[in-house]
Amino acid sequence: MAKARKQQEEELTEDLSTEEKIKEAARTVFTKKGYAATRTRDIAEEAGINLALLNYYFRSKEKLFQQVMSENIQKLFGIILPLVTDATTKLDVKIELIASAYIDLIRQNPDLPLFVLSEIRNNPVQFKNRVPLDKILENSSLIEQLKERRPDIHPVQFLLNVLALCVFPFVSRPIWLAAKVFDEKEFAAAMEDRKRLIPVWVKAMLKAK
Repeated sequence: MAKARKQQEEELTEDLSTEEKIKEAARTVFTKKGYAATRTRDIAEEAGINLALLNYYFRSKEKLFQQVMSENIQKLFGIILPLVTDATTKLDVKIELIASAYIDLIRQNPDLPLFVLSEIRNNPVQFKNRVPLDKILENSSLIEQLKERRPDIHPVQFLLNVLALCVFPFVSRPIWLAAKVFDEKEFAAAMEDRKRLIPVWVKAMLKAK
């Protein structure tokens, strides 16, 4: 009985490992080629498995994409949504938490911004249906805090600035590395420093007239 249970656990672990390998390969290929130009064969080759095995886990490219995209959106927005809707956290603290959390997330998933941004551009309506930003912002305590602090600044302008400060360095990372402005270690150190600098800059913007 114990032997059979152990075998089941090993098979489950192997299944999870293969499924994650496929999803990681899909993220890589979808980011490079976009959804339309990607073939399931491309993903199978990237994952180092045969096409039949990929089809066993994911019946179609669309289903695989939907799962990968949903997980990516959850990663990217799962951090900010609890913060923007939390009325108990002060605005200055929220800025610090958002900057730190986003930079940590993207350092762990460097292709994530490009993947999500490419799909926002290619399928804006589909993205809106998955992430109803209009409804989220309407019920956001962050928006109310911003209006109270700076009624002369549109809250979305503020959010765009914060997200750009967090995300753009990673989108432009290949340029800085190619130009030898940073090496990998220096870039990582610079991003770590941004967790301290971004709140300083944003608070200065909120004070500026």
